[in-house]
Amino acid sequence: MEGGGNSKGTGLSGLFGAGGLGYSHADLAGVPLTGMSPLSPYLNLDPKYLVQDTDEFILPTGANKTRGRFELAFFTIGGCCMTGAAFGALNGLRLGLKETQNMAWSKPRNVQILNMVTRQGALWANTLGSLALLYSAFGVIIEKTRGAEDDLNTIAAGTLTGMLYKSTGRV
Repeated sequence: MEGGGNSKGTGLSGLFGAGGLGYSHADLAGVPLTGMSPLSPYLNLDPKYLVQDTDEFILPTGANKTRGRFELAFFTIGGCCMTGAAFGALNGLRLGLKETQNMAWSKPRNVQILNMVTRQGALWANTLGSLALLYSAFGVIIEKTRGAEDDLNTIAAGTLTGMLYKSTGRV
């Protein structure tokens, strides 16, 4: 590499543009750019056509650009059910391993652990899903009653959900 040609860099510097093939901007200044726009050498496209000043999605007339509380309720309920199932399954695995620690690894131990995993998973998914359903229902009702979307709806929905959950005598 030392004796030759137009290479100006050695090692990794040649790979990353410090040396390269030895062509400078001055060497390429006289090369005609036939059919190419000098505005964007990478895309051969004028960048002013890439600016998007219109909406990205087509929305029905009168629709909001953000999702309302009712639309977000489905995500909230489903997310809480899935989170509860995952947490319950991990808790069931922990409890199953703890309760069967004196047993040898066998089919009865595996069945007992799996029963605990599914039982705890379903219990937690049901509990968190029910709480999310109550929270979402209260939030939608409060929003429709007040006619406003603000943090007060969230606080009131959470408070009412907690009060109703505690009123059943659960700890």
